[in-house]
Amino acid sequence: MLEKIAISSVRIDQLIARRWSARAFDKSKSIEPEKILALCEASRWACSCFNDQPWRFIYWNKFENPEAYQKAFNCLDEWNQKWVKNAPLLIVSIAGSKFIHNGKPNRWGQYDTGAATINLCLQAFSMGLYAHQMGGFSIEKLRQEFNIPVEFTPMAMIAVGYPAVPEILDEEYYKLEIKGRERKPLSFNFFKDSWNTPIVND
Repeated sequence: MLEKIAISSVRIDQLIARRWSARAFDKSKSIEPEKILALCEASRWACSCFNDQPWRFIYWNKFENPEAYQKAFNCLDEWNQKWVKNAPLLIVSIAGSKFIHNGKPNRWGQYDTGAATINLCLQAFSMGLYAHQMGGFSIEKLRQEFNIPVEFTPMAMIAVGYPAVPEILDEEYYKLEIKGRERKPLSFNFFKDSWNTPIVND
């Protein structure tokens, strides 16, 4: 397993530090049913506004239903298809736009769905799996193929699987796979007391 541990300015939990979005998956290894349920369960326990739980997830298991998996795979753009082809599991995260309890617009639905999704990704890594989120897919095609209602918005496709060696990837993806992880400095995104007053990391 290729490790790319975050170089953080202070110590953070190792689950967060070690998680990254791999592209090299072992195409011969299926994911155990109990681990798929654990991904769902981790998402279920995310926080949400009014405990509305506006997220919905659909998953497709290549080993159980290759036809359905292929339909979901066909919704990805070509760039992603070239490396996702080895992932045994595809998942889409979907955000609801209305509160269940009163039918009013829920402007936090996408935010909460993101929280549920990162729970899934961290749970995956804790079990020896990698999860890679993608924005490169056709929302409309996905809607049509899987009857997703208009009040729900597909947010991200997620490829999940056991890791493989980076050398299985085409050259352009291989270079991305072995490249070090990078983040902007804390002062770029985090402010203290007022807008654009950078946090000081003493």
